[in-house]
Amino acid sequence: MLTPLSTIIYHPEQLITANNIHINYDSFGDKSHPAIVLIMGLATQMIYWDEQFCKLLASQGYWVIRFDNRDNGKSTWMDALPVPSSVALLANVVFKRPLGAAYLLSDMMKDTLGLLDALELESAHIVGASMGGMIAQELAIYHPKRVKTLTSIMSTTGNKRLPKPSTTFSFKMLKPPPKDATKAIAFGMHVWRLIQGNYYPFDEHKVLGLIKRAIERGFNPAGNTRQLAAILDSPDRTTALNTLTVPSLIIHGEDDPLVPVACGVATAKAIPNAKIKIYPGMGHTLPSQLYDDITTQILEHIKAS
Repeated sequence: MLTPLSTIIYHPEQLITANNIHINYDSFGDKSHPAIVLIMGLATQMIYWDEQFCKLLASQGYWVIRFDNRDNGKSTWMDALPVPSSVALLANVVFKRPLGAAYLLSDMMKDTLGLLDALELESAHIVGASMGGMIAQELAIYHPKRVKTLTSIMSTTGNKRLPKPSTTFSFKMLKPPPKDATKAIAFGMHVWRLIQGNYYPFDEHKVLGLIKRAIERGFNPAGNTRQLAAILDSPDRTTALNTLTVPSLIIHGEDDPLVPVACGVATAKAIPNAKIKIYPGMGHTLPSQLYDDITTQILEHIKAS
């Protein structure tokens, strides 16, 4: 039964111990309902899952949980761990040199698993965007009984031979973010414009407010770099995805400049019986104009399982 969005219960942010670190999370909906766990991507906090998006999912009878990944927002920052240099990152991208990352996507997956344990959830519907999609894939591969359904949004398999952003775009993205908060806001706005594509209008007021809020919650450039290293150093998941039996939905933007749509297609091909939905005009963000349709796709996928 559809619950009006205005009446959705909101459970405020709190810290919980998971995988020996502190994970900050909040949630929407009745805690007795089946859980949907949302995993956000590189250098982006849980608030990048828009509240309206979360409430649309919760309105159909689900408990929707979003959280800050390690090294981001209000979750534990891994300050004692090394940060790879820009030169090392570039050498990895160009020459495939290992980075010796401080942690891998598999470690971040264990954070999500620990969150499920801490919340006493035997299983949940897992939705991940970008790096969050990679983490979600890892969870489905290595702990399939904990994953009722998988939805991987604007993500990839980790196959280094798949199409990449243009060289110019890659150099812009590998540039270290400013450590000064004011400059970081301008940098964040610039990056958002780059990745969102050209079809949907750029909501400057909304994006500016989101970036400012994220910086106030926890601005951690070193953590962002460690997360990027985790992506670059983690192995290809294609072969493991070939064995997946978890019902899977792949969502991707046709105009994604950061993770080209071919990566989403490859993910769908790698997972037996996976469904795929490609959105023309969508880049590497979730436009508010698509919230209704994307949440409907996810909910139909969940209900069909």
